Amino acid sequence: MNGGDEVITAPAGPPQPLDWKFSQVFGERTAGEEVQEVDIISAIEFDKTGDHLATGDRGGRVVLFERTDTKDHDALRRDLERMDHPINRHPEFRYKTEFQSHEPEFDYLKSLEIEEKINKIRWCQTANGALFLLSTNDKTIKFWKVQEKKVKKISEMNLDPPKAVGNGCVASSSNSNSPTPCLANGGSPDNDFSFPPGGLPSLRFPVVTSQETNLVARCRRVYAHAHDYHINSISNNSDGETFISADDLRINLWNLEISNQSFNIVDVKPANMEDLTEVITSAEFHPTHCNMLAYSSSKGSIRLIDLRQSALCDSHAKLFEEPEAPGSRSFFTEIIASTSDIKFAKDGRYMLSRDYMTLKLWDINMDSGPVSTFQVHEYLRPKLCDLYENDSIFDKFECCLSGDGLRVATGSYSNLFRVFGCAPGSTEATTLEASKNPMRRQVQTPSRPSRSLSSITRVVRRGAETSGVDANGNSFDFTTKLLHLAWHPTENSIACAAANSLYMYYA
Repeated sequence: MNGGDEVITAPAGPPQPLDWKFSQVFGERTAGEEVQEVDIISAIEFDKTGDHLATGDRGGRVVLFERTDTKDHDALRRDLERMDHPINRHPEFRYKTEFQSHEPEFDYLKSLEIEEKINKIRWCQTANGALFLLSTNDKTIKFWKVQEKKVKKISEMNLDPPKAVGNGCVASSSNSNSPTPCLANGGSPDNDFSFPPGGLPSLRFPVVTSQETNLVARCRRVYAHAHDYHINSISNNSDGETFISADDLRINLWNLEISNQSFNIVDVKPANMEDLTEVITSAEFHPTHCNMLAYSSSKGSIRLIDLRQSALCDSHAKLFEEPEAPGSRSFFTEIIASTSDIKFAKDGRYMLSRDYMTLKLWDINMDSGPVSTFQVHEYLRPKLCDLYENDSIFDKFECCLSGDGLRVATGSYSNLFRVFGCAPGSTEATTLEASKNPMRRQVQTPSRPSRSLSSITRVVRRGAETSGVDANGNSFDFTTKLLHLAWHPTENSIACAAANSLYMYYA
């Protein structure tokens, strides 16, 4: 394993578990502070470079952050990457700007309130130094352009500074509060300016200067009136020109440049709604093949479709589902089997799916079953009745993969999230808390990451025997849940949302 050739020919052992450290928090709550509903984060997304991060909240706002610790080190970073040298720099982000993406609306035809909550955010390709992104609520998708605009000021005029204003108009010497009308060329009809005898010693041309810049967000296009049901997913195509939007029963294909027309490519609505057995829960384009996309269903299945087969892709190219274990069926089986999120790995070979209890990793070349299954919070299984009573069983947790495809992550209750190693032979299974001390939940079981998955499952089940206690002996809280998180595309850095707070960690 010391030589380069040996690493290629002989399989190396699984990577060591990562040591996660707290990086930053934005919007941290003070003890006892009440969280406003509109401030709760509902979407997180890194751009492809990892230099920008966007969050959306229930108040319809989009907040952008930019990375600051890479700007002075780009050349050094490229050199280190060529040498395959680990970069141990502390990742840092700063607030960049925010804008109101969606407002509450009312559908008068259906007598339905449309809330402003941001369901998904997706970054688009940058151009001319401007950032582009898509954001959606339940019904309307918007295409935003965020760009720096220079604030222009006119200076070096012939007039005295007290008599000149920023737009070149001459102010009257009167102390009256009434506004002074300005001529089209910047003069004033009643000013007291006159040329001195002999003229001015020199004439100065006004100069336009740009002293500061402001970030301006402008809505370029609105894609509306294409979904009868709530939009749960949007996903950009690798061609850079199109994207999809999915609701419970349909998936539409859009061109970024055309907002008044979309093509329906998947329609699972039956002729009789009483025959409806499953709905679409998530959809995602393949990261490199512009003709392929996957969508998941409330029955726990994932369908891979090929846009080259037909205009309406009701017939799938591949179906990925795990057969139900005999004798394991219960009242909650179908509810907890519903897939809440799917993500493709960066290379497009693997897919990650999240249902209520587990994470599943799928190989798109093998549709017989998942290659790995990770138990997220098995200790909650005896509590499913309570979770059903308080509707927590319908919570939709997101999932994400690391850029190198060696690890996966997803959230849980009590503001916890789990990181699993998915490399062959890996037993990494880390529990972290969205706080400034992410590892404090593991103090009682420091050796846990080195255990096998089977032993972790046994420990989890024993911990569940005590009411309101998780695997590590800590009380769990159904009201604090970590639904949204994102993994940096090139580094081991995770951003996650705990109510209105954005926490960032690195390893």
